[in-house]
Amino acid sequence: MSQYVILYLGVVNVLSGILFFWDKRAARNGLRRVPEIRLHLFELMGGVFINWILMYTIRHKNKKFSYYAVTYLLLFLWIAVIMYRKNIFFINA
Repeated sequence: MSQYVILYLGVVNVLSGILFFWDKRAARNGLRRVPEIRLHLFELMGGVFINWILMYTIRHKNKKFSYYAVTYLLLFLWIAVIMYRKNIFFINA
């Protein structure tokens, strides 16, 4: 992968992780929550990797099936894109 792609994914994952932590904190303290659509948007942009890890390490949104189903779908989509870009599928076209 290009160093720019890796940099992009790093920045998006950091921002996504910050939002995810903020939502966990807001949930605990009764503050205004981050809308799920915004969390999913950051996952779609590439932040799914950190959110997937944080779901289980900070125990946030890992029991809400509707949230975690979309997160896993986006995770598998990103893995497929990366595998395709790295020619891991071994498909001769």
